[in-house]
Amino acid sequence: MTDFDEIYRLYAKSVYGFLMRMTASAELSEELTSETFYRAVKNINSFKGNCTMSVWLCSIAKNLYLDHLKKSERKNIYIEDDNYPDSADMTLHIEDKEQLLAVHRVLHALEEPYKEVFSLRIFGELSYKEIGELFGKKDSWARVIFFRAKEMIIRKINE
Repeated sequence: MTDFDEIYRLYAKSVYGFLMRMTASAELSEELTSETFYRAVKNINSFKGNCTMSVWLCSIAKNLYLDHLKKSERKNIYIEDDNYPDSADMTLHIEDKEQLLAVHRVLHALEEPYKEVFSLRIFGELSYKEIGELFGKKDSWARVIFFRAKEMIIRKINE
């Protein structure tokens, strides 16, 4: 068994789960999981160990999904204001695919690091500590950036 076989065995299920939460499509998640590991093998030399392997793989997966969203031609979905609360806890309010797509559209327009931190926290289910490590910052930095990203998303969706 090669090292990559072990990496696949250890992380494929979590990458697939990460993608399922983002896409809500088993078929698309399978396709993107395969492409994630293809890209990981192709670019393994770019993995510097600044973060965990799962963070690196989920980052690849997230970027592939965002590329997929850019390429797909979908109608704009207008969401009523009452679908989103004014509270900061959005995780409870991403209830269906349309709402998720609306969040992704707003998220896509956010600047870094807000976009990345929000995606890693919500879709990657990473801890603030893991996110901080990924960026070379403290977990308190990740909390602040995540909170600001949520506020920006809520504000833009309510506009």
